Amino acid sequence: MSTDNQIQLPIYVDTPSIKKDSMAGDGPFKATVEIQNNLGFPGEKVENWQQVAIDKMAETKSKYKSVQVFLDSCMKCGACTDKCHYFLGTSDPKNMPVARQDLFRSVYRRHFTFAGKYFPKLVGAKDLDEEMLDDWYNYFHQCSQCRRCAVFCPSGIDTAEISMAAREVMNVIGVGQKYTNQILGKVKKIGNNLGMPEPALKDTLMDLEEEIKDDTGVDVKLPIDIKGSEVLMVSPSADFFAEPHIDGLIGYAKVFHESGVSWTLSSYASEAANFGMFIGNYEIMREGALRIRKAAIDLNVKRIIIGECGHAWRVAYSFWNTLSGIGSGAQDKYALQLQNQLDSNYPQPQHMIEFTYDLIKNNKLSFDKSKNNHRVVTFHDSCNVARGSNMGDIKDGQFILPREVIKAACNNFIDMPKNTIKSSTFCCGGGGGLLTDDLIDLRIKGAKPRMHALKKTEEESGVNTLAAICAICKSQFSKVLPNYDFDPYMVVSVHQLVSDAIVLKDTKDQKD
Repeated sequence: MSTDNQIQLPIYVDTPSIKKDSMAGDGPFKATVEIQNNLGFPGEKVENWQQVAIDKMAETKSKYKSVQVFLDSCMKCGACTDKCHYFLGTSDPKNMPVARQDLFRSVYRRHFTFAGKYFPKLVGAKDLDEEMLDDWYNYFHQCSQCRRCAVFCPSGIDTAEISMAAREVMNVIGVGQKYTNQILGKVKKIGNNLGMPEPALKDTLMDLEEEIKDDTGVDVKLPIDIKGSEVLMVSPSADFFAEPHIDGLIGYAKVFHESGVSWTLSSYASEAANFGMFIGNYEIMREGALRIRKAAIDLNVKRIIIGECGHAWRVAYSFWNTLSGIGSGAQDKYALQLQNQLDSNYPQPQHMIEFTYDLIKNNKLSFDKSKNNHRVVTFHDSCNVARGSNMGDIKDGQFILPREVIKAACNNFIDMPKNTIKSSTFCCGGGGGLLTDDLIDLRIKGAKPRMHALKKTEEESGVNTLAAICAICKSQFSKVLPNYDFDPYMVVSVHQLVSDAIVLKDTKDQKD
């Protein structure tokens, strides 16, 4: 496939020559007054914004101890400089993780350290003026919070946390991003990122049931709001409306059908994703988690399973216990009620990959792998899964289980180069709240390292299918693949591969 603006990939991804201010600009579209107010933020930049910002920085460094540790411990060793996909793709030195951190660190030093207060030039301390705020807004929205820099930093400094802190500060002074904050408003009002109302959701599920019946001859259900079901499935809302996500949802349904485990979706909490993490706001993260807790209690389910969404899984795995009491942590009466309600074998949330893997391991699923013989598959480790979670009860399960599920459904699987996968995986280039068309130039450039690894695997092994378990990754790849001479339809959900190869019992019975 070719396009007029196709990008030629180099033989090697080298550290680029610096192009100062190559990505300088106004940043993504700013949130309107209405969008900001819907989340409880000022609609416009407040009058005393500098003092409000400094006060919020003081609160943030006190509340999140890691932020202050990261701000104080950087040795400027340079280990992170060439690890960020945005620096590799844009050549802008402010996209080096250490330089992006320093936009925040220099203001922190000016107001919260002795040397910065009295000898600012000696320690690189700077005031938070209009120019600095513009750089904050622009460059902290050129960080996908993928945490790759933290893997290679000898001190474990995580730019993602500093990026989250900076965005939280900007929101409280009235400078928010349109894309993330508009989505959060939809979740708060309706329960999913799309703002899809209950009737539309139910119609979509009915249509999918008819489609599966036409394709397979089997009555595979996608139930919603069924009280007393064993499992509450919470998927990213992209699964309800777009390719390739929707084929993954069909795969979930077929797996549940074969398992015999009763399950349901919820019209009240139909969104697994939680953009509150992207803007670093605990209370907004908690609101999203509490919707899911309420749905679980109201539907009286015994366990909760998350669909293919990277940051949804990270939030569920790492934060739900204290956000909402799904897993031990929170101690309010509803958290305790839910902990007593859930099956003691499944007190923590599960990933759909775990559920499917367990069925495969126990020989409860059958596959005709030849259905995927036209595919040579590789797997993209999504950042929030790879570097912010685990799966199953084994070390590195987040790397092992998805690959085992793919291999169960496919005969041809090839990994990308080892320095680009697992904990060293490159970001898709669209995560962290950056999946918006006003940042498409950044997204294309940020995808370059992943595209390079994919191209190498295509040329050496004939890979023609890119599987992922993150809704953002799948959406990003569908958009940027043509820019690098790839077919946009080569990206698939892992459970699409499962769906295409799974042998449904009803089908076997009919054949017999």
